[in-house]
Amino acid sequence: MANVVVIGAQWGDEGKGKITDLLSRSADVVVRYQGGVNAGHTIVVDEKVLKLHLIPSGILYKDTICLIGSGTVIDPKVMLKEIDMLLENDIEITGLQLSSTAHVTMPYHRLLDQAMEHKRGEKRIGTTGRGIGPTYADKSQRNGIRVIDLLDEHRLRERLDGPLKEKNLLLEKVYGIEPLDREKLMKEYLEYGNRLKPHVVDCTRTIHQASRRKENILFEGAQGTLLDLDHGTYPYVTSSNPVSGGACIGAGVGPTLIDRVIGVAKAYTTRVGEGPFPTELQGRINDQLCDRGSEFGTTTGRRRRCGWFDGVIGRYAVEVNGLDCLAITKLDVLDELEEIKVCVAYELNEEKIDHFPNSAEDFEQCKPIFQTLPGWKCSTSECRKLEELPTAAMGYLRFLADLMEVPIAIVSLGASRDQTIVVEDPIHGPKRALLSA
Repeated sequence: MANVVVIGAQWGDEGKGKITDLLSRSADVVVRYQGGVNAGHTIVVDEKVLKLHLIPSGILYKDTICLIGSGTVIDPKVMLKEIDMLLENDIEITGLQLSSTAHVTMPYHRLLDQAMEHKRGEKRIGTTGRGIGPTYADKSQRNGIRVIDLLDEHRLRERLDGPLKEKNLLLEKVYGIEPLDREKLMKEYLEYGNRLKPHVVDCTRTIHQASRRKENILFEGAQGTLLDLDHGTYPYVTSSNPVSGGACIGAGVGPTLIDRVIGVAKAYTTRVGEGPFPTELQGRINDQLCDRGSEFGTTTGRRRRCGWFDGVIGRYAVEVNGLDCLAITKLDVLDELEEIKVCVAYELNEEKIDHFPNSAEDFEQCKPIFQTLPGWKCSTSECRKLEELPTAAMGYLRFLADLMEVPIAIVSLGASRDQTIVVEDPIHGPKRALLSA
């Protein structure tokens, strides 16, 4: 039995959906512990593309409990659309469970998110406009609506009254947006609550019951380490804690329940939205990575910014998450390159540094120091064992493992489930990985 946390080791979009889907085969419970519909997982099963934002990818396994934890923020409208999409694809959802204490994204959260981002102008953060930040802000201000409130008309009316008056005032007087109608909102969200009610549970109790039964629990983070509210490239971050420590808070468990932490990183680096990006590429190679890697956001459809692998932020992710091993994704995207660069350090103010700076202004000034490795100029998409990989590809992976000082357990070579080399099963295997420097 092992309880495992899966996190993104870069700026999100690392391919966590596929890795979580892969590991869910061995999990009894999969828990999404933070974030909202600003996240997105694209999973390819039997040539069918499924896009999920809230529901864990473990839902594709019939006997797996998929729990959306207390640390998430829920847009009921989006969640119900996902449920309908799964049902239309004949996917069983009896294992889907939703924490009664998760906070709810309301229409005024979305409107305010979009209005505030527009008003920032050139200083925009690059939010998805899905209302995530304002929902977490209301949670912190103890002014939020929770899932449990949608199940009781009297309680919802009482909880909604104060926030709606405040938000309508902001919408109308500050941003020139039409105020929202309370009765219309009441009717809409009570209907959502009625549909979601069969899935609503006590999140912490469910997890600890599974733990007592010695079941395998997989904790799934959204976004990535460098978007963490406390440990990311602030202010260009999300509004929650995607790092591994966030699993304890968002799921309601102690750190002693966690056996292992797996980081997911692309074989190169991408970023969506604004903010510093030292290894960002321009021109032909950027376009090649973007096109071969289908680098368009699952949630927003925005084109991702592409760059070489950044070992500095990689080592930082290893430290702040306590990573035991790595899953490297999209190695096949590099197949056609003559040579591949890896950032091993930065130059800041004419000095070499090998650590991630805390200041966004300093990070903006960092210039990458690269080491160049040979490409392999042949396809890896059909490889299913390490020994089938080209020598240069193996050399590249070993270089990353050495640079980040953490072994590699999984290598992904395409979007489909079978396009994967599992060096070691991180749930059932011994606490070690075989691919290291």
